[in-house]
Amino acid sequence: MLEAIKAETRIFNDDFASFFAVSCDTRDEKERRIEHRLPGFHVIWDPDTKVADLFGLTGQKDGRKIIQRVSYVLDCNLRVLFVLRVNDLRTHAREVINALSALTPHSEMRAEDSLAPILILPRVFEPDFCKMLVGLYEKGKSHDSGTTLSDPKTGMTIVSVDHSVKKRRDVTISNETVRQQINARLSRRLVPEVRKVFQFHATRIERYIVARYDAKDGGFFRQHRDNLTKGTAYRRFAVTINLNAEDYEGGDLCFAEYGRRPYRAPTGGAAVFSCSLLHEAMPVTQGTRYVFLPFLYDEAAAAMREQNLKFMAKTA
Repeated sequence: MLEAIKAETRIFNDDFASFFAVSCDTRDEKERRIEHRLPGFHVIWDPDTKVADLFGLTGQKDGRKIIQRVSYVLDCNLRVLFVLRVNDLRTHAREVINALSALTPHSEMRAEDSLAPILILPRVFEPDFCKMLVGLYEKGKSHDSGTTLSDPKTGMTIVSVDHSVKKRRDVTISNETVRQQINARLSRRLVPEVRKVFQFHATRIERYIVARYDAKDGGFFRQHRDNLTKGTAYRRFAVTINLNAEDYEGGDLCFAEYGRRPYRAPTGGAAVFSCSLLHEAMPVTQGTRYVFLPFLYDEAAAAMREQNLKFMAKTA
């Protein structure tokens, strides 16, 4: 059944659809009887049945634990469309494929019908200020940009560098005068609009980094959310301020829950969106993309951040 699904690369390609095989069988993991086939076919190990328990698929029979086999079809917003119980292994793969084939792919939706709930705001930074920030990047010491993850054993928030997930290099802006200049522009030109559009009053900013996505290594950041760990749960809004929007190809933002439409703010302009949204930075195919990437939060979130510091690993 799984091999039949894995073979459907036309459907399961992480563009039209993704398949997640959740296995509670410890032999599958130890003997690697099921393997990823990327893109499109992913394996999640669930030996303690936590995932199965959450879906209400575990029970008892004759004194032993039993697990129902079910396929769920979810839409891009993770809403359940179909529940397909595995009654016959010989026909189940076809049932799943037929259910998906009846759906309209995002690529066929009209652009005006697939707008993500984000704010595109021009003229946050002036062109000369953008050039100055790019210059600070070039003079600074860049480092591989990591991704925050929850350690499955300890629950601690750690930072992992994984080039299959993200290829980006960052420079931290440490000059206090430049930081104050950034804050002044955000306070005057960005925060009031965020308050008007999202009814959220940002009072704090996290990190002052200029990031570089380079076409030489296909710079990208695959689909992710920015607040899934205990150490990042306080983040409220992500901000992407392009510093040279005319100088590269590719590299646009996409929000898979709301279609495949690309988003790109002009040079000096910002894209602002909830940290809960699934998003990705598409690969840069030509040139080099420079971007300023802060997070916004408020006093209530600051209190949460303080409480959760104990979950931050030292490397984070």
